[in-house]
Amino acid sequence: MATGKINVSVENIFPLIKKFLYSDHEIFLRELISNATDATLKLKHLTSIGEAKVEYGNPMIEVKVDKDKRRIQIIDQGIGMTEDEVKKYINEVAFSGAEEFLDKYKDAGKDAGIIGHFGLGFYSAFMVADKVEIITKSFKDEPAVHWSCDGSPEFDLKKSKKKDRGTEIILHVAEDSTEFLEDAKIRELLTKYNKFMPIPIKFGTKTETLPKPEGAKEEDPAPTQEVDDIINNPTPAWTKQPADLKDEDYKSFYRELYPMQFEEPLFNIHLNVDYPFNLTGILYFPKLTNDLNIQKDRIQLYQNQVFVTDNVEGIVPEFLTMLRGVIDSPDIPLNVSRSYLQADGAVKKISSYISRKVADKLNSLFKNNREDFEQKWNDIKVVIEYGMLSEEKFFEKADKFALYPTVDGKFYTFEELEKQIKDNQTDKDDKLVVLYASDKEAQHSYIEAAKTKGYEVLLLDSPIVSHLMQKLETSKDNLSFARVDADHLDNLIKKEDTAISKLSDEEKEKLKGNIEEVIQEKGYTIQMEAMDSNASPFIITEPEFMRRMKEMQQTGGGGMFGMGNMPEMYNLIVNTNHELVSEILNTKTAKKRERLINQSLDLARLSKGLLKGEELTNFISRSYEMIK
Repeated sequence: MATGKINVSVENIFPLIKKFLYSDHEIFLRELISNATDATLKLKHLTSIGEAKVEYGNPMIEVKVDKDKRRIQIIDQGIGMTEDEVKKYINEVAFSGAEEFLDKYKDAGKDAGIIGHFGLGFYSAFMVADKVEIITKSFKDEPAVHWSCDGSPEFDLKKSKKKDRGTEIILHVAEDSTEFLEDAKIRELLTKYNKFMPIPIKFGTKTETLPKPEGAKEEDPAPTQEVDDIINNPTPAWTKQPADLKDEDYKSFYRELYPMQFEEPLFNIHLNVDYPFNLTGILYFPKLTNDLNIQKDRIQLYQNQVFVTDNVEGIVPEFLTMLRGVIDSPDIPLNVSRSYLQADGAVKKISSYISRKVADKLNSLFKNNREDFEQKWNDIKVVIEYGMLSEEKFFEKADKFALYPTVDGKFYTFEELEKQIKDNQTDKDDKLVVLYASDKEAQHSYIEAAKTKGYEVLLLDSPIVSHLMQKLETSKDNLSFARVDADHLDNLIKKEDTAISKLSDEEKEKLKGNIEEVIQEKGYTIQMEAMDSNASPFIITEPEFMRRMKEMQQTGGGGMFGMGNMPEMYNLIVNTNHELVSEILNTKTAKKRERLINQSLDLARLSKGLLKGEELTNFISRSYEMIK
């Protein structure tokens, strides 16, 4: 038997491990199972090249919990270690950098996580155990060894009677970590971190129902048998070639990832690249709402099938964090505890690769089945619009497949839209004016007025559409967007032939004064406009620029304009060519004039959805009085 000291000159390394990793102490199981997996895969490689003269077989990793003895065992059938290898890998390598490690991490404020930096993966065991044993036998023809350590730098090393190849780690669980002796807790951790590890992981047994034998009666119970409970799927969909997967395989993997998600994904994108970095994965587009605050953190990041985190910020472009799925890359530079992403050039490359791949997939879906793409547009548009705003390269690619739906349910790409409206919706300054509505019901009368003139009206109702229009206006020539209720149509699309007013300038001034007198407290800016005599007498509009800035400020951005607390601003446009307007002007009694003005204003407010509560009640009873 040998005893010795772990190669570390400072004795307080173990309290430090516990202290610094306390918030993350559940990852001990992830690290130990990762080590067991590595040992098994190394054996697989050595047998495949003929360097290990042993049968690889069908190895598995077994986890056992003995609550009474306060023990957790992790047993593998991998490569194993000789006595020299234990000395090298456990006693020396793990702490070869202990001095620097202590210097770097002695300040508790630098709690950035430290596992793995100095081969400390194995030593994470001491976060939950006050004694750890290793019983291991190498695939080489050498005796088995038994190493044990009680959490101080002292260790014991002796021969062992272990006959079969592989390694068994025994954790003697500390008083403050007994939660890890609960089967449910271990199962939860195995499912979280090791659900897709490449080697089968056994945790206990389960009862399986067998088919009834021939001739059995209906009331006879079906026979059962106890089988190993393998808690992981060693060959998840993302590890396979896209050519080997059918649509149902992708859907079934989605259900495996999100068992509580009952809606099917709309489509998926299989990522598979081996240069200039290694990355595989599957991203799914779920049905998305217009709510930008929907839960992100649904994409899971793996490293060689070991779960790392579901915070993929920096690896996946911001606009794609609303998607779901898995990304697996050995090349993503994480810090030593695999908890935080290190800023790195490779990460930028990975992020732009994912962005490009998603754009290419969307483009091919659009080209191959446009009808299906149009049907899904409302469920995916928020991601695409967000991408167009936040990434220039994505914006350029999206120009081919981004859709602009109309209030009548037609869909145009921007190029098609331009062709469709160019002749009718170009103003006198040669600017193309795109009309849009954000709410078909609320803006119904304005939409109908536009349709009467043969104008096409888009339905743009996502929360970031103001930002997107701003982006399109600055990146394309002679283009402006205007909501149908931003002004009367002749002002939105100004043509040369403006209507001539039936009222003289003096009459207009007089009428404006009369109206201001009646509605002075309502806060409207009054504009006298000569319009078609069939257009409404009073129209309420909301100036495009002001409203858009307010919307942009509410969804982030636009704050630079200092409009955080902007009041709602409305214009009241008075059609000087309407006969009712002439009647208001020529009314002899002030009382009747006031009634006509209030009634006309309330009708305009009603069509704009602004008449509510007590004012609506008063309007209704006043209207009944007028009918009488």
